[in-house]
Amino acid sequence: MKWTVTGAAGMLGQDLVAALKARGDDVVALDVAELDILDSSAVMEALGTPGASDVVVNCAAWTQVDSAEEKEDAAFRLNAVGPQNLAAACRASGARLVQISTDYVFPGNGTKPYGEDDLLDPLGAYGRTKAAGEWAVRASGADYLIVRTAWLYGEHGTPFPKVMAKLLTERGHVDVVTDQVGQPTWTKDLVALIIALIDAQAPSGTYHGTSSGQGSWYEFTQEIAASMGVAKEAVGETTSEAFVRPAPRPAYSVLAHDALRKIGVEPIGDWRQRWQAAAPAILADFVAKD
Repeated sequence: MKWTVTGAAGMLGQDLVAALKARGDDVVALDVAELDILDSSAVMEALGTPGASDVVVNCAAWTQVDSAEEKEDAAFRLNAVGPQNLAAACRASGARLVQISTDYVFPGNGTKPYGEDDLLDPLGAYGRTKAAGEWAVRASGADYLIVRTAWLYGEHGTPFPKVMAKLLTERGHVDVVTDQVGQPTWTKDLVALIIALIDAQAPSGTYHGTSSGQGSWYEFTQEIAASMGVAKEAVGETTSEAFVRPAPRPAYSVLAHDALRKIGVEPIGDWRQRWQAAAPAILADFVAKD
């Protein structure tokens, strides 16, 4: 099977490319230097011919939530126009498109996990642009899988666990919000789910690629501290009011996994258990070695 990964230099893209190569698949890794997904002609030339690729996974995105409030036009181009271009090429070539989306397409005021078909009602610019990307892909006529994820962390870049670990190392204490609840999700688990969906020949549609269970940022940071050998008392409680940001954060970002179960694909395991598996690699620079 031939895969193409756009946004291949990002946190998710790097793990996806590595996993595909490890299992012996043919993978073409493209970042902006190799393919600008905003250039519709270039995208069609690269991916619009039958046989160019069997699966295109779009990991390219504007993920800077706060800056999207000031630069929504730029975020819209990358999060909506880019996927539209990829979808058009996939429709022309017959390739499957996997579009990575986000919990931010929902308003975050729910009390039960959001379903795959629940109404989209984003709070801010980032969510609006990602929702527009979903709509563009659905309307394209391409064979697509939209995979929403949330609270993503991995070995590459500076995800939340590394930021918290650095603060705990330097300050010995950190205050973290208790009133934002979600599902911390490891990039390698999301990669495995994407591959499982393709292997299962999942029907076109929307799926949720998040860990099971739920927890607050405060609870996640307590787990991070424990993995570092730091007392949980080093993590203090606070609320969102103390951390006013340009972009609104959803208070409740828990996603349901009914669509996965319906097709016989097992959702990602409980976030605490998955963190235990991920922690040694994520925190390698922060945990003292014997």
